[in-house]
Amino acid sequence: MKITAAEALVRCLENEQVEVVFGYPGGAILPVYDMLYDSGMRHVLARHEQGAVHAADGYARVSGRVGVCMATSGPGATNLVTGIANAYMDSVPMVLFTGQVPTTMVGTDSFQEVDITGISMPVTKHNYLIKEARQLPQIIKNAFHIASTGRPGPVLIDIPKDVAESEIYFEYPSQVKLWGYSPTYRGHPQKINEAVSAIQQSKRPVIYAGGGILNSGALEDLRNFAEIINAPVTNTFMGLSSFSGSHPLYLGMLGLHGSRYANRAISECDLLIALGARFDDRVTGKIAEFAPHAKVIHADIDPAEIGKNVLVDIPIVGDVKRILRAFNARLEPRENKEWVETVQQWKKDYPVTYKQDDNMLKPQYVIEKIYEHTGGNATIATDVGQHQMWVAQFYSFNRPRGLVSSGGLGCMGFGLPSAMGAQIGIPGEQVALVTSEGSFQMTMQEMATIVEQNLPVKIFILNNDSLGMVRQLQEVYCNKRYMATNLKFVPDFEVFARAYGVSAFSASSNEEVDKVVPEAFNTPGPVVVNCKVHQDENVTPMVLAGKGISNAIDV
Repeated sequence: MKITAAEALVRCLENEQVEVVFGYPGGAILPVYDMLYDSGMRHVLARHEQGAVHAADGYARVSGRVGVCMATSGPGATNLVTGIANAYMDSVPMVLFTGQVPTTMVGTDSFQEVDITGISMPVTKHNYLIKEARQLPQIIKNAFHIASTGRPGPVLIDIPKDVAESEIYFEYPSQVKLWGYSPTYRGHPQKINEAVSAIQQSKRPVIYAGGGILNSGALEDLRNFAEIINAPVTNTFMGLSSFSGSHPLYLGMLGLHGSRYANRAISECDLLIALGARFDDRVTGKIAEFAPHAKVIHADIDPAEIGKNVLVDIPIVGDVKRILRAFNARLEPRENKEWVETVQQWKKDYPVTYKQDDNMLKPQYVIEKIYEHTGGNATIATDVGQHQMWVAQFYSFNRPRGLVSSGGLGCMGFGLPSAMGAQIGIPGEQVALVTSEGSFQMTMQEMATIVEQNLPVKIFILNNDSLGMVRQLQEVYCNKRYMATNLKFVPDFEVFARAYGVSAFSASSNEEVDKVVPEAFNTPGPVVVNCKVHQDENVTPMVLAGKGISNAIDV
């Protein structure tokens, strides 16, 4: 019996055990949506395609599953591109389906036609334009495999409308068929032995853990490793929540806005053990001054990352979970007592802190109260800017996969839809969004989806009437010539929330925050809390452009 390729697509998703699809319909993708009507899958209708792709991203980050998103041709497809780029840079597994004009009209500049495979090629792990309906099942099988294996990433499948309407004999493939794609999972035994020897000989080791720890599910292995060799652990921003924030060996985040003690440990260590991290510029600062006294071990599943930015002494290509287990099986417990005591003293000498102000609410205080109420066990989504860095500094993550945020792309507007997707990915768990009035306004139409889906996300807007991070950069680099950063009109977010039938509160003092935070978490359903905070507050410490991370200043 023949079925349409559109119905075959839905059956493929069912075979991949897809439970939820995020999307926005349109003419070219209509055949697929018609088949979704009879499926048992949950469809979440975003209010903008960018909201749909960010929601699929958030879902994938917290659940560890492949996020699935659909959109139509033309603007529907192009509206996905920012979210695709975001997922690509943060190694998030997603499969995206876009409608396309019929094959007979491709290349004629027909209505809502764009070359989305060409447009998205630089920001997808792989993409496909399906030209024959019979190709579809195998392509979908391959796409889910590519998205979720090796270094995860987004895969886009573009389906012309006439292809979707064509009939095929359906059978879902049992095997992936790919030429030239075979990620390396097992680290080279010789390099493992070299690394173990270097670890045993080191006196001042530091573990530098990135998002690859989360992607590989290596959290327990990382903790065991750190405890066996008794080495301090610092995280990249994307690695936050991969190591408990309450562990005595934990140093917090390193880099541009990292803790002084983490940066100092990096600068004075004799062995840097990089695990699932990519040495990006916000971590390293001036590369010539990054870990200047250290031998470097770099373990990562993506061979392209090893040696790309920093010279590596011992490269290990493979899955960090397997590599850590190989380390742990070979290593004898070490004390490194003097080194650990030195680092612990730095933590006391250079705490991450801020100055209280009796006359104005500080944003850091709000985050501290959210942490106190949740005990570090909530999933925190953020947008991008100062509030994002304050979350990294003042919220200690004890829940694995507890941070949902745009790292590599730094995408404002990510927060609300990603929190929505995260809540769908972990129903019954606590999800909170920390955002700003600038970021929130970029995608605040997704409040409608949150209400429609009855998602109890708690939304804290750190409202300073300013594009805070850009304002801070203008203060430091532009001699306080503030251009286009003062948001002269900001809506009343309480009124906005109530227009959607959402509970809302405001706070502008410590006492009000003390009352509002528990009230927000104890109120059923979604909640918006508008926190009026100090406009001139800066994220500190800060490493200036061109400087090493040991030279952070207060601004």
